Amino acid sequence: MSRPLIKLKGLGKYFNGNKVLSQVDLNIESEQIITLIGPNGAGKTTLVKIVLGLVKPDEGQVILDTTLRIGYMPQKLHIDPTLPITLERFLKLAEPDTNLCKSALGEVGMEKHLNSPLQSLSGGEMQRALLARAILRKPNFLVLDEPVQGVDVTGQEALYRLIGQLRDRLHCAVLMVSHDLHLVMSATDQVVCLNQHVCCHGHPDQVSNNPAFIELFGAKTATYTHHHDHHHDLHGEVLEPNNTDQHSQECPHD
Repeated sequence: MSRPLIKLKGLGKYFNGNKVLSQVDLNIESEQIITLIGPNGAGKTTLVKIVLGLVKPDEGQVILDTTLRIGYMPQKLHIDPTLPITLERFLKLAEPDTNLCKSALGEVGMEKHLNSPLQSLSGGEMQRALLARAILRKPNFLVLDEPVQGVDVTGQEALYRLIGQLRDRLHCAVLMVSHDLHLVMSATDQVVCLNQHVCCHGHPDQVSNNPAFIELFGAKTATYTHHHDHHHDLHGEVLEPNNTDQHSQECPHD
């Protein structure tokens, strides 16, 4: 078995004398999608900041593989509506190479928006723009904080499929924070349920039947599935049968 990209051992963190994380153990393996869920105040943001190196734990260890390259997608980006900035210029703030910017936009199906003002992008387009920025330097570990924030259900499905495709193409690990339990449970390999400590973790089907998960989220929460015989593009539009391409995927089936 390959060495984990990140290994968290016995993490603890205090703020103003209050413990917000206690004895958190987590291994993040290459090419694995892990989703972090939990109620407000569970310590999810603090754990992500520790993983990113922005906050130091008060207890435990963070062991990083020497090959680790992190790409980060924040929950939401607030742009002043009067700021005249195009998507290309926004990406160049992180990577000045135009070809790399175009390549990243191609990965997320946003090539045609290269010269679009950021303010003109829809919610789903903006999230994909942030995702493009996160993959600019071909990371082997993506950290995505609420990646479908502000996107409608159809767009959420497309974004989760896109994240899975990026994992496969870039061979990267993914750590997501999410509240969209029904959708995300079908788009992840492992679920970690956090409430200051790790309440339960494992495959989505296992976790959704765990008493600790049921106590936090209720017995009616289940893995999201639905059936239909058409395709969506990354913008959520239904494609004609002869108009599918590399940026479309069939909706998941049971």
